[in-house]
Amino acid sequence: MSDARRTDAVLLLVALVWGSSYLSAQTAVSALPVLTVLFARYALSSVACLGVMGASRRGPRRWTRDEVRAGVPLGLTQAVVLVVETYGVAHTSAANAGLIISLAIVLTPLLDRSGHPGGLPRSFYAAAGVCVLAVGLLMSDHGFQAPRLGDLLMLAAAGLRAVHVALVGRFTARRAVRPLQLTTLQTLVGTALFLPAAAVTGMSGLVRADGATWTQLLYLALFCSVFAFLAQTWAVQRTSASRASLLLGTEPVWAALVGVALGGDHLGPLTGLGAALMVAGTYWGQSVERAHRAPAPAPDQASGPTALRVPDPDPAPVPAPDASARAQEDPSCRTTTATTPTTV
Repeated sequence: MSDARRTDAVLLLVALVWGSSYLSAQTAVSALPVLTVLFARYALSSVACLGVMGASRRGPRRWTRDEVRAGVPLGLTQAVVLVVETYGVAHTSAANAGLIISLAIVLTPLLDRSGHPGGLPRSFYAAAGVCVLAVGLLMSDHGFQAPRLGDLLMLAAAGLRAVHVALVGRFTARRAVRPLQLTTLQTLVGTALFLPAAAVTGMSGLVRADGATWTQLLYLALFCSVFAFLAQTWAVQRTSASRASLLLGTEPVWAALVGVALGGDHLGPLTGLGAALMVAGTYWGQSVERAHRAPAPAPDQASGPTALRVPDPDPAPVPAPDASARAQEDPSCRTTTATTPTTV
């Protein structure tokens, strides 16, 4: 296999892993309270991220002042996103969750105008309109009726994720912030936040949880978070941001396929049309935004590029993919960038 094909395969695997995270989260919250699941996922991810930091032999391992100033508030906003997102997954289908959360891809550029100060073209708003229509069809299920609570929560999570991604760009722009250190700090903040909440809802459930539940928790933390981010970092450094964005943008497709094939979800005629429109609208909006993005100014020696949501064992900052490239933070380690779903 050539290097280019190997890189594409890794990016597609990351998108598949993130797409499957919605069904895994749905399975986990069916056995444990949502706040307990979030605590376990954050805690396991923190241990793994700290292990990766400790294994790195190059550069300082402690956090810089810029990383602390960015990591603490971003850890708080990330936790809010994940609470709403995980409660949403618990009350809707995994396929719908993965498709609706992808709306953040077109919402983020509306909030973060730094890459296109002259404004977005009309075609972008047309693409956003297609996505809004798609959300309405996805919520219709087998006919037009009152939307389900889970769908509304996922819609709110998409908006909150867009806000979080815009804040990532604002807090990390022109600062030497290392993605791995930033991600690790956010997981530690999340662990601290969810510890008392999980203690109230019942930590004993973790002790009594069966092997299947722990398998889902470990999969969410180690594969959907740590592995996916490290693999994405490796791949992004070997391809263009546009190509990485395109491949990672297949996450909602994988979410729908996994939900239907493994989760027993059913897409009726209206929801099937909504799924197709959501994928088409997000791809259209993503391509329009990328084509009109203004070139970023070259950072000086004392600053670094905007950090993305993927950790990097190398202490030197790495170039970030387009803001439209999914950031969406898999819940525990996904910090950044836009993109995205991710993830739960």
